[in-house]
Parts: sequence; C-alpha cells; structure tokens
Amino acid sequence: MNDRAKELIETLGLIEHPEGGYFKEAYRSGINVFSPTAESERSAVTEIYFLLCKGQVSRFHKVLHDEFWHFFEGAPLRLIDGDLQSFEEFELGGASTNYQHCIQGGRWQAAESTGNYTLVGCTVAPGFDFADFAFLSEAEAESVKQHFATYAKFI
Repeated sequence: MNDRAKELIETLGLIEHPEGGYFKEAYRSGINVFSPTAESERSAVTEIYFLLCKGQVSRFHKVLHDEFWHFFEGAPLRLIDGDLQSFEEFELGGASTNYQHCIQGGRWQAAESTGNYTLVGCTVAPGFDFADFAFLSEAEAESVKQHFATYAKFI
C-alpha cells in the first residue's frame, strides 16, 4: 500500500467499506427530510471520505438517492455509471479537469483508482442509509458477466 494512502487511512480514521476500499462518514445533517423514494425520513445530506488503493475496487452497488462523487487527491478515479443495459465511464481528476460527477439514485455504480490511490468524497442527498444500499443480485451479476465482461472485476 502506498505511504500516502496509509497516512490518509490513519489521519482520517478510515475503516474498510463493504463495497471495497476505506471510508469514514465526515458529515450527517441534523435536519431530517421525508424521502418519497425510501418512504421514510432520512438526513437531509451525508458526506463520506472514500479511499481506493491500487488493486481495490468499489463493487457494483446502488443507493436510492443521488450520489455526488468529488475528487480530492491521488490518481484519477475511473467511475462507472449504468443501468445494466448500458454503462458510461467517467474519469475524475487528472488531465480530465472533471472533479465531480453525480450518479442518479437507483443507478448502478462502481469505481477504481487508476494509480496507487485515490481519495474522493461522496455526498448523498437525501442522506445515505444502509437500508437504501444494494449489491447486484446473482442474476444481475451473471448478466453483467455475460453482456459486459470487462466489468466482471467490479462484481
């Protein structure tokens, strides 16, 4: 693991995330809002630090609400956004000068660092709740393997 990545894990107090990489919630709004999508209240907004090291991936997952990815430092991030019928790739950071991207709620997403490490922030509004989080089902994973073999490593 890269020395800077180790430093970030320690300094920011990051822990392992179920989808891969490391994270820490940095902010959770004290204001609650009703989410028609979740049919219950959620924090108005949440923010995490998210770190991916070389060789790690953020596995395909989705959340109910819009998620904004913000590039902070390290190598550019390869971000994948799709609906199981088609996928788009975005590069955050580096020469692209694109430092943020929104994944709309309910869409599949995955990511990886293009170098030794990438530190990003992820903001979800209404706020993130693990009840709103899902990985691919077995059938969906098989569909990705069959139709999008290049993305199999993100399952």
